[in-house]
Amino acid sequence: MSASARATSIGRVVVSVPEWDHPVIRPVNYVFDQSSQSVLLRSAPGSKLHALLRSARAAFEIDGIDHAGDVGWSVIITGVCEEITATGELRRVEALGLEPWAPSTKGHWIRIRANVVSGRRIVTAAPAVTAYHA
Repeated sequence: MSASARATSIGRVVVSVPEWDHPVIRPVNYVFDQSSQSVLLRSAPGSKLHALLRSARAAFEIDGIDHAGDVGWSVIITGVCEEITATGELRRVEALGLEPWAPSTKGHWIRIRANVVSGRRIVTAAPAVTAYHA
């Protein structure tokens, strides 16, 4: 991930479970784990966690806009997701400082290991100059 992508803290996780009518798309705060080169998020029990564990695959998207520079960007990863349950690994990732924003207990740590990373940078085109002829 680029430096600007690592500087964000909110993204969207997308999970599709084959027997469900629609994908689960949820905003989440996250941390990029440099050590494992993966995205980490926390979850409470519910549809998001159930979908992530049932599917074991997810997409994750972040984007940003620099209004001063008229530049936007988006990064999407797709890959395997897993719940982190090993005690030593939990201690390590808890030290990364990811604090959930939502007011419930988020006791489940999820790792998304990227198989595919794609992105784009969008630069606003300069406005066209209109010539005036008298």
